[in-house]
Amino acid sequence: MTPPRNTRPAPVTLRDAFWYWLKLGFISFGGPAGQIALMHAELVERRRWISEQRFLHALNYCMLLPGPEATQLAVYIGWLMHKTRGGIIAGVLFVLPSLLILIGLSSIYLAWGSLPAVAAIMAGIKPAVIAIVLAAAWRIGSRTLKNRVLIAIAVAAFLAIAVFHLPFPLIVLGAAVIGSAGGHWWSRYFQVGGRHPASDASYGLALIDDDTPTPAHATFSWPRLARVALVGGAIGVVAWLLLAARFGAAGMLAQMGWFFTKAAMLTFGGAYAVLPYVYQGGVEHYHWLSAAQMIDGLALGETTPGPLIMIVAFVGFVGAWSGALFGASAQLAAGIAGAAVATLFTFLPSFIFILAGGPLVESTRGNVRMTAPLTAISAAVVGVIVSLAVFFGEHVFIVAGNWDVTALAIGAAACVALFRFRVGTIKLIAACALVGLVLSCRHG
Repeated sequence: MTPPRNTRPAPVTLRDAFWYWLKLGFISFGGPAGQIALMHAELVERRRWISEQRFLHALNYCMLLPGPEATQLAVYIGWLMHKTRGGIIAGVLFVLPSLLILIGLSSIYLAWGSLPAVAAIMAGIKPAVIAIVLAAAWRIGSRTLKNRVLIAIAVAAFLAIAVFHLPFPLIVLGAAVIGSAGGHWWSRYFQVGGRHPASDASYGLALIDDDTPTPAHATFSWPRLARVALVGGAIGVVAWLLLAARFGAAGMLAQMGWFFTKAAMLTFGGAYAVLPYVYQGGVEHYHWLSAAQMIDGLALGETTPGPLIMIVAFVGFVGAWSGALFGASAQLAAGIAGAAVATLFTFLPSFIFILAGGPLVESTRGNVRMTAPLTAISAAVVGVIVSLAVFFGEHVFIVAGNWDVTALAIGAAACVALFRFRVGTIKLIAACALVGLVLSCRHG
C-alpha cells in the first residue's frame, strides 16, 4: 500500500529491504535504463523510500563512476538506508539471480548453439538488441538532456567516440571540465537532471527526503574512506593471488581477474559504454570468444534480469569452457569458474566506490558546482550509448560488405515496437526470435 502523500512512510527493516532487493534481482529486465526506471517507480513513486532529488543525485554519481550504474545505484540506496550491510545485500541480490540464469543459458548456448534452429533464433534477436540499445539511449536522454547545452554535450560525445575514436575516459574528463565550468558560469543549465529543482516531480513525503539529515554512517571522514578502500582492495588482491597461485599468473583465470578489474576501473558510463572495451579485450586480444559470440552474449544478456554488464559472465564462461580449463570432461565446471571470476572482479570495484565514496557524495547535495560535472557526464554518456548501437549495427546489418535487408527490416520493426508501442523488452525479443525462426524455415 502506498502511504498518503502527506505522511512519511514507516521505517524499513533490513528484512523488508532484503526481500525487495531479491525481488528486484529477478524482475529487473530491460538493461540499465529499464532497471533505473523500475527502481524509480518503486522506491521514489510508490514506496517513497527516497526522494526524487536524492535519487537523481545518487544516480548522477553512479553514472560518473566506472561500472554498472544500476547496480551501483542499488548499492547506494541500500547503503544509505541500512549502512554497509544494506549496500552489500542490495548489490549481491541485484546480481546473483542474473549470474545463475546466465550460467544456465551460456551452457545451453555452447552445447546446442550451432543447431540451425538456435542460430535462426539468434539471427532474429540480434537486430532487436540494437533497437533496445537505441531505446536505452532515448530513455536516459529524455531524463538527462533537459536543455540545449546538455544536448550539445551528448552530440559532441557521440562524434568524439564514433568519428574521432577518442578514448572514453578522455570524453568523461572533457565533460567533467565543461560541467565544472558550467556550474560556475551557467549553473541553470547544470542542475541535477538538467533542470531547476523547483520543477522536480513530487510524490509526497519520502523516508529519506530532501531535507532529511544525513545519517551518521553517511557522514564523510577521510579515515573511513581509507579503511573501506583498503579492505575492499585487499579482497581483490587476495582473490587474484589465490588464482595466480593455483593456476599461474599467466593462466586464464588470473588473466580474467586482471582484465575485468581493468574493465571495471578504466571504463565509464555503465554497461553500454563498457562493452566496446570488453569486446576489444575478450575478442581481439585474448581470443576468449568470437565477435559473433560476443553479440550473441549481449542478446542473452538482454533476456535475463539484472545488470546488462553481466555479459562479462558470458565472456568468462565461454572463454573458460572453450579453453577446456579443467580438461575436456569438466567444461561446465570451467565455465562456472570463468563466469564467477569475471563477475567478482567486475563488480568488486563498484562496491568499493559506493561504500567508500558515498559519504563524500552525500556531502555535496545542493551544491551545484559539485554536481554540475556529474550532470555533464550523464549527458555525454547518452552520446556514447548511441555510438554503441552504431558499433553493433556494423556487425549485424552488414554481412560480407553487403547490407542484410532482413536484419534491417527486423531492426526497424523492433524500433517501431519500442518507440511507438512501448512493447516490453522480453516480448520484443521473443517476437523477433520467432520471426528469425519462421524466416529460417521458409528459406530452408
